[in-house]
Amino acid sequence: MCGTCGCGGASAETAAPLRRRLVEMEHDVFEENAGHARRNRERLARLGVPAFNLVSSPGSGKTTLLERTIALLRGRLVPAVIEGDQQTARDAERIEAAGARAVQINTGKGCHLDALRVGQALGELDLERGQVVFIENVGNLVCPADFDLGETSRVVLLSVTEGEDKPLKYPSIFAGSQLLLVTKIDLLPHLDFRLQDCLDHARAQNPALDVILLSSRTGAGMEAWLAWIAARAAAAAKV
Repeated sequence: MCGTCGCGGASAETAAPLRRRLVEMEHDVFEENAGHARRNRERLARLGVPAFNLVSSPGSGKTTLLERTIALLRGRLVPAVIEGDQQTARDAERIEAAGARAVQINTGKGCHLDALRVGQALGELDLERGQVVFIENVGNLVCPADFDLGETSRVVLLSVTEGEDKPLKYPSIFAGSQLLLVTKIDLLPHLDFRLQDCLDHARAQNPALDVILLSSRTGAGMEAWLAWIAARAAAAAKV
């Protein structure tokens, strides 16, 4: 029997009680996470520090984007990064080499970060006004949609090497994000990716979704991304 959803093996007599127990457990998990997320959000608000939860499929370019962002933020804002991966500290090492403080969270078999562990990582960063936090979530478009981390904004990345129908297949993550970054646009001339279809699908899930097209490799769109960050950092500092 599946340990997550209870499918495969439950008899008709036990299926209903099992479903009730799973619903109760799910409710408890989400309620506990919501409490930790609220405390994270309150902590960040007191400090005047914004936090951005970066979510995507594996290979969309989150870490490369952060490396480029760290370099371009010098003299503007001080970045700190929480890295989420199932195993290894490779991405945290890359972030520190780029010049930012990083805290690694390894989730093992877990497919997402949760607010409790993010709160613990925030405590390790010694944050102060003038900083900005980036949370690089585990590569996954499903589970992170359900877990509020206490972030200021959720940013979903979709690379042009993926299908333009991703917003239709994974609607929750797009519906719950504030910004869509379409990455690796330097590759568009070599692909059959239908950009306008992708944007139409994304805005069908979330009409208020901001969109930036960028390439970490060429720098296209990076100033728009930095301006988006700066606007939210300024708003957080006023609280």
